[in-house]
Amino acid sequence: MPGIYRLKGTVKHYDWGGASFIPSLLRMENKNNQPFAEYWMGTHPQDNCTIELAGHHPEVLKDYLKKYPEFLGKEVQDRFGHLPYLFKVLDVHKMLSIQVHPSKAAAEKEFARENAEGIPIDSVRRNYKDDNHKPELMVALSNFWLLHGFKPPEEMTYTLLNVTELRELLPVFNQSGYEGLYRHVMEMPQEDVNRILQPLINNLATVYRDKQPDKYDEDFWAAKAAYSFPHNGKIDRGIFSIYLFNLVHLKKGEGIFQNAGVPHAYLEGQNVEIMASSDNVLRGGLTNKHIDVKELLKHVKCEPTHVQILKGEPLNNFEKVYSTAAPDFQLSMFELHAGDGVTFSPVTTEIILLTEGMAELSNGNGSLKLEPGHASAIVFPGRDVKLSSPGGAVVFRASVPSKASGR
Repeated sequence: MPGIYRLKGTVKHYDWGGASFIPSLLRMENKNNQPFAEYWMGTHPQDNCTIELAGHHPEVLKDYLKKYPEFLGKEVQDRFGHLPYLFKVLDVHKMLSIQVHPSKAAAEKEFARENAEGIPIDSVRRNYKDDNHKPELMVALSNFWLLHGFKPPEEMTYTLLNVTELRELLPVFNQSGYEGLYRHVMEMPQEDVNRILQPLINNLATVYRDKQPDKYDEDFWAAKAAYSFPHNGKIDRGIFSIYLFNLVHLKKGEGIFQNAGVPHAYLEGQNVEIMASSDNVLRGGLTNKHIDVKELLKHVKCEPTHVQILKGEPLNNFEKVYSTAAPDFQLSMFELHAGDGVTFSPVTTEIILLTEGMAELSNGNGSLKLEPGHASAIVFPGRDVKLSSPGGAVVFRASVPSKASGR
């Protein structure tokens, strides 16, 4: 029946994750200091998120929605045929890879090609795990640092002039633009990568012996990358991207959108993230995972990016929405003070996540408390839902934008 049910997501223990933030959110012990990198909520093939139904054993959400597709809402059934988004919490302790995601058309084409070539879906050589695009929206839960798109021309020129070891790249940029510059550093022979970056790394090691780290400075992240990814004689060329991309600092509650083709890398902090349900990632460095420069260069948008930080647009006194061009998802955030309550009307399956405080969801047919350890829920369309908090709360709402309502 249309209702509110507890949701239990899937934890991903990638080696770049922190050891305390997600365990604290989920009230889970972590005696072995294991990395808790991501918490997934959705129906992705690699997600075993479960729904808890009164009087029944928990059931895997993707199986449940296959049995009862009407809970997706008619519009989502007609447009997608499945839950089109994946909702996550991330704790980035070590920097993530330089990466880019393909467009929908490119993903369909390349997924079919790798299938035809007989590359197993779980092979380390596999680039395309599905035929979907992967636009992403994140909202910071703490101070968050990332790389996002190429610097505008004047900033790129300034960087290539003032970082002594990179000056030889300025004529390449002046003559060949963004694509020529990026292709040059990504296809450069390893001996030239070492020749350029080893003196830079040596200088940074000297500087940071006597200098306090400054996270607003690309040098800090380059030094961290050199330390984090031992090169065994092959310096990671992803360090070039730290200087070529925009270095962005998001404050808590600020968001940013990564569309197809925009190169990016998460560096440090905690966030919530919503994306089209896909696992297509093309990597270009700062990682121990599979790197395929040829595939990366097929899809990366080699153009200046003027960073647009999303503050959220108020829908009412309690809820603001982070609008994007993605048709697959929508994310909004409620900020409630003690005693506040607000009503919303789901028209699709929605996932609700508490990140601070305590709250309660009710729809006249039942209620559910949200608190640390029981922070996520799923809401099916058909009834208005009231969200209230006895002492204040921050709650995120993941949904699919409705064409009919313009939301």
